[in-house]
Amino acid sequence: MKTSNSTCIRLTLLGLTGGLVLAGAVFALAQPSKTKTSPTDLNVPVDQTSVPRDGLPRGSYAPIVDKVAPAVVKIEVTAVTRNTAMDGLPDSLRQFFGNQFGGMLPPQSMGPRVEHGVGSGVVITKDGYILTNNHVVDGAKEVKVTLTDGRAFTAKVIGRDPKTDIAVVKIDADNLPIVSLADSSKVKVGDVVLAVGNPFGVGQTVTEGIVSAKNRGNMGIEDYEDFIQTDAAINPGNSGGALVDIDGRLIGINTAILSDSGGSQGVGFAVPSDLARTVMESLVKNGRVTRGYIGVMIQSITPALAQEFNLKETTGALVGDVVANGPAEQAGFKEGDVVTEFNGQKITDSRQLQLTVAETSPGSKVPVKILHDGDSKTLEVTVKQLPGSGSLAEAGSPTGNDTGTLNGVGVGDLDPQARAQFHIPDTVHGAVVTQVEPGSAAAEAGLKTGDVIESINRHPVKNADDAIQLTSNTTSKRTLVRVWDNGGSRYVVVDESNSEG
Repeated sequence: MKTSNSTCIRLTLLGLTGGLVLAGAVFALAQPSKTKTSPTDLNVPVDQTSVPRDGLPRGSYAPIVDKVAPAVVKIEVTAVTRNTAMDGLPDSLRQFFGNQFGGMLPPQSMGPRVEHGVGSGVVITKDGYILTNNHVVDGAKEVKVTLTDGRAFTAKVIGRDPKTDIAVVKIDADNLPIVSLADSSKVKVGDVVLAVGNPFGVGQTVTEGIVSAKNRGNMGIEDYEDFIQTDAAINPGNSGGALVDIDGRLIGINTAILSDSGGSQGVGFAVPSDLARTVMESLVKNGRVTRGYIGVMIQSITPALAQEFNLKETTGALVGDVVANGPAEQAGFKEGDVVTEFNGQKITDSRQLQLTVAETSPGSKVPVKILHDGDSKTLEVTVKQLPGSGSLAEAGSPTGNDTGTLNGVGVGDLDPQARAQFHIPDTVHGAVVTQVEPGSAAAEAGLKTGDVIESINRHPVKNADDAIQLTSNTTSKRTLVRVWDNGGSRYVVVDESNSEG
């Protein structure tokens, strides 16, 4: 068994000499459980006032640190890897995994392996809800949270959202110190910030810097990116820790760094507190994140496109395609339309529109301002749920109380976009498989992305919610699944009774 204080996942960026490193990721493949809770009023404190900007801070940051540090915790994760075969990896990943295991892995090592990792988290509520990064707890079999006063707790993973790299864990405690949240939309470039976390597992550490940029995206880290960039030193192990303003309020969850060496080079990224709070509330109340969807393919507007479409500005999002029978088509959207405002919010580019739509509750009717052949008009669109934003039960409960099956399988509703993407005829009904964890029992049974789950244990499946319900709180670890695939239906048995999870 090889232990490590932190593990970095390097993602190459085109056009850059360095790489992106997730600051404190755990190299496990098994999925943790998504422990559902009853609807909960989190009572998350949010302070929407702006920080003073009339001069530099006085003498010392010690009062801010005294306020924030007790609510920033160390998160230790135990994970089980499985089916690790070095021969199938590209050279860059082969070298990466070889380095992490001290170069001691045999070329074709297989089977389960226990590993450890360390990251950070931020206590948000007095009764123990903690924000961290998804990549810190992804694959966790056990999560241990240690407070600055030395108390240690076994935590439950309440939910994870890989699309934003946010996760929520919970400890059983009362009257905990917390960090209140700021309105991250009011943060400005040049604001002084402190990063608090557990870099390299050496213990709680505070670094200082400024906000270097806002709304950073297209980094290739997550599906929904709206990062705050900072030059405060962030290193492996800082993941999930706090980025706070000079009033000691949380403005972001530290997530990644851009680095040649794997250490801080003054380019760090944090998920804004507004986005983290929205995801947290959804995970606690629903056990998953549901996102809005209107069914358009969009792109940002370049100067060349602005010239061809006779646009005065390069702001807005250009509609390249409209999904047949989707919400946008039903509202009157056409190819070549330019979205300039969505639900009262001005749209600067395609990424902002994607984020804004995703954060809109499914079922909402919202006004959308567009330019159509140069004419401004307002359409009303009914937002639907994004396909694939549901997921089935996941293995690896920190408490050992796994009560679900089809672990590691993501599902979505069969809407027009899903049918078009996977070539599914209108006569097929059920839930479409949007994700299957490699090495899982479901994958070994033959389930794959694009399959349609028609029934579970002989109970018909109408949509993603049906599939989730039928795989929750089950007594047997064997599941009979009828799936449609490539023009026909078949039965498969997913046996998780001997899964290493």
